Amino acid sequence: MTASQDALAYHEPRIRTMLIQSSFLLALNWVNTLLDQLIYCGLVGQLLVGMAWGVPGANWLELDVQLAIQQLGYLGLLLLVYEGGLSTSFSQLKSNFMLSSMVAMTGVGVPMALSFVLMRLVSATPLQAFAAGAALCSTSIGTTFTILSTTGLAKTRLGVVLGSAAMMDDVAGLVMVQIISNVGGAEQGSSFNPVVIIRPIMVAIGFALGLLLICRFVIRVLVGRLRGHKTNFHPRMRSPRLAFVIHMLYLIGLVTGAQYAGTSGLFAAYLAGASISWFDELLTPLNTPETESPASEQIQSRQDGIELRPQPARGTSDMQTAQGEEDLTETSARPEVAIQTKIVTGEQTYEMFCKEPLKRILSPLFFASIGFSMPITRMFAGKVLWRGVVYTIFMAFGKLITGIWLIRLSAFCPTTLEKVKQALLKFATFSAARLRKTKPRCDINPSRDSPRIRIKRSDGSKQDDDLAASGQEPQKQDSHVPAAAAGADSTGDRPSVSQVSSSKLPSKPRSLYPASILGLAMVARGEIGYLIASLAETDGIFSSQSPSSGGTSGQQGASEMYLVVVWAITLCTFIGPLCVGLLVKRVKALQELRARSSGDDPLGLWGVS
Repeated sequence: MTASQDALAYHEPRIRTMLIQSSFLLALNWVNTLLDQLIYCGLVGQLLVGMAWGVPGANWLELDVQLAIQQLGYLGLLLLVYEGGLSTSFSQLKSNFMLSSMVAMTGVGVPMALSFVLMRLVSATPLQAFAAGAALCSTSIGTTFTILSTTGLAKTRLGVVLGSAAMMDDVAGLVMVQIISNVGGAEQGSSFNPVVIIRPIMVAIGFALGLLLICRFVIRVLVGRLRGHKTNFHPRMRSPRLAFVIHMLYLIGLVTGAQYAGTSGLFAAYLAGASISWFDELLTPLNTPETESPASEQIQSRQDGIELRPQPARGTSDMQTAQGEEDLTETSARPEVAIQTKIVTGEQTYEMFCKEPLKRILSPLFFASIGFSMPITRMFAGKVLWRGVVYTIFMAFGKLITGIWLIRLSAFCPTTLEKVKQALLKFATFSAARLRKTKPRCDINPSRDSPRIRIKRSDGSKQDDDLAASGQEPQKQDSHVPAAAAGADSTGDRPSVSQVSSSKLPSKPRSLYPASILGLAMVARGEIGYLIASLAETDGIFSSQSPSSGGTSGQQGASEMYLVVVWAITLCTFIGPLCVGLLVKRVKALQELRARSSGDDPLGLWGVS
C-alpha cells in the first residue's frame, strides 16, 4: 500500500462542482415548496429535477455523486416509512385491518391479471407478462407517506387504511423481487429453490408476530408494574436526546435484523415506528403528572399567550410587589423544570431531530434518485410511446379500482337504502322499548333510552356516539335531528325516519372523494417497480425469445417491452400524486366552505382522526 492510499487526500472542490450541487439542492426545495402550495405534490417536481440533473437529462452530477445520492435517499425512504409507523393509530388499524387487507390484495391481484394484456400488445410470453405485473403490483411507499404527510391525512381513518395497504403492497413487491431473481437464475440454468420465495413471506410474518407478542406479554406487563409502583424517572431519563438515541438504535436494529433475515427493511422500519407509537400510548398515564408546580403553570400560560401576574394585596408596598414579580420571572426562566416532568414521545423526538433534515435533504434526494433511473432518451420511439400509454391506462385502472372498497354502493340504490333505514329504525325502537321495561323508575334521563344519535364535532365532522352507554347529552345535534327526537320515548310517539338517525349508519359515505383519494394514491409506483423491471431485464426475462419472433433473437422486442414497462411505472408515478394533490385541494376548499355553512364533511367519517 502506497502513501497515497493511506488516506484520502483533501482537494478543494471546483467552482463548477459546487454550483451544480448547490443548484441541485436549491431546485429540489424550491420546486417542492411551490408545488406543495399549489397542488400538494412537490415530489413530482423533485422527480423532474432528478431527471434533469442526472443521467437521463444533462448528466451534470458525476456518477459517483448520483450513487451517493441514491444511498442517502434510501435513508430518507426509511425515515419516511418510520414516520408513517409513528403516525399509526392502533385503534383504527385494528378496526380497519380487514379493509386494508382487501385493498392490498386488490391492488396486487388486478395489476398482475391485467399485465397479461402484454401478450397481445407486445407479443410477450406468459413469463414476461408475469414479470411486468410483478413490477407494477407494488405501491411506492415513500410516495404514499409523503402524500399523507403533505395533505394532513396521515392520522385519519383514510390515511390509516391507505398507509397499511401500501405497506402490504410493498411487502408483496419485495417478495416479487426474490421471485424474479430466482426465476431469472432458473432461466440461466440454475436450480429452482422454493425457499427463496417462501422465506421473505415467513420472515415478515415472524417479525410482525414476534413484536406483537413481545409488546403484549413483556412490555405491557413491565409498564403495568411501573404504573403500580408510581415510579418516578430521573430527569436525565426523560431527555429528548436520550430518547432520540434509543429510538434510532431500535430502528437500526430492526432494519438490520430484517435485512439479514431476508425480508424488507422498509417493513421493519414501519414496525419500529408503529411499536414506538404503541409504547407512547401505553405510557400516557405515566406521562401526566398528578400535580403541576406553579412554575409549570406560569410557563404554560405564557405559551398560551396569557400573562398571569399576582395581584398585590391591600397594604403591600410597591417594593414588595416588584420583588415578587422578580422572583416569578426567575422561576419562569427555567423551562427545564416543566419540560422534564413528561416523558418525551416518539413523535416529539421525530419532530425535534428528524423532520427538518428529512424534509429538506433526505426526502428530496430519494425522489431525485428515482428520477435518475428513468431512461427518457430511449422512451420516445413511436411504438414504445403508444404502447406504454395503453399499458399505463391498464395499470392505473388496476390500482384505481381499489377505491371500490370505500364506495357505499347503497347510495346508488335509494330504494334499498330506505328499506335498510326502516329496518334499523324498527330495531332501534324495539331496543328502546325493552330498555324502558327493564330500567329502574328512578332513572328519568331520556337520553339513556334513545338510540345512537349523530352528533357534530366542533370541526364540522360528524360521528356516531353511543348515548345509551355514556348517558351524556350531545353538545350539538345534527340539523336533521330535532330536539324532540331524543325525548320521543317518554311521550310514546314513534319518531319518523327523518327525525332520528339509525342505530348504526354505514361508515362508507355517499361522497366518492375518499374512494378516489385512496385509489389515486395507490396508483403511484416507484423504486420497487424500477428495481423489478431492471432485474427482469438484467436476468434475461425480458430479452428471452417470444413465440412470434420466429426463432430469432428477441433482444429488440425485449428492449421494447422493458421500455413499455418503464413508461407505465413512470407515468403512474407522476399521475397518482398529481391527481391526489388536485383532489385534496378541492376537498380542503369544500371543507372550509361547509365548515362555515355547517354542512357535511366531504370525507365523512374517513376524515376523522
